[in-house]
Amino acid sequence: QVQLVQSGGGLVQAGGSLRLSCAASGRTFTIYRMAWFRQAPGKEREFVAALTWSGGTPSYADSVKGRFTISRDNAKVAVYLQMNSLNSEDTAVYYCAASEGMGSSYRSWGQGTQVTVSS
Repeated sequence: QVQLVQSGGGLVQAGGSLRLSCAASGRTFTIYRMAWFRQAPGKEREFVAALTWSGGTPSYADSVKGRFTISRDNAKVAVYLQMNSLNSEDTAVYYCAASEGMGSSYRSWGQGTQVTVSS
């Protein structure tokens, strides 16, 4: 089992930047893919960005392409989400997630962190 602990987030003005972190522990050797999702009030959880732990090109939702960057630290077994040019539509609770094995669903989730963008 993989445990995920998130940090970062908070309140930022429109146009500003924030960085989210997600540290993994437990059976981290099983991690295949890690991702960020978000859920705005009254909306369903949506995909933001993901990367395969072994490498390759990250994937992004169209709404964040060019503004958000997902990255990882292999030594720390952590994944990050750098968010630039934030706007009010980015306000949401952000979750990191991990899948174990190709084609597996995201079974491990972080506790969530609030990101609020003020206009």
